[in-house]
Amino acid sequence: MGVAELLQKRKAALALKNQEDGDAYRLSYQQHQNTIKLDSGIIYEIIEQGSGAKPLMTDRILCHYHGTTVSGEVFDSSLVRNQPATFSLVKLIKAWQQVIPLIEVGTKFRMVVPPEMAYRDQQLTKEIGPNSTLIFEITLLDIVL
Repeated sequence: MGVAELLQKRKAALALKNQEDGDAYRLSYQQHQNTIKLDSGIIYEIIEQGSGAKPLMTDRILCHYHGTTVSGEVFDSSLVRNQPATFSLVKLIKAWQQVIPLIEVGTKFRMVVPPEMAYRDQQLTKEIGPNSTLIFEITLLDIVL
């Protein structure tokens, strides 16, 4: 067996494990009280309700976020950097594009994202492998001009 075949086999095994772990996590998480499940498979819950405007797809947002895998491994966090991030909503993964317009400024929420609404079968980093379910805790701070 060549190196390419071995790598492909490892990626397939990792993709299957990530899919199974993510499916189990999402199934368990959607049982929590007050969670909302969208048709796309995204599950979210409001932790603290805000009262500001809701962003449009054309907006840029200012937020704090903490991203983890289902195993709890942190892959990115503005909280760790102690610096909120500004993003153009249209440039973010599908999950953010679907949920953020539903959320009012000032709201803190948790979002559990199936791979189809994130990075699908891509191996992005050592933490984000193929078919990874991602968890984001986000505080929508503002809509920026």
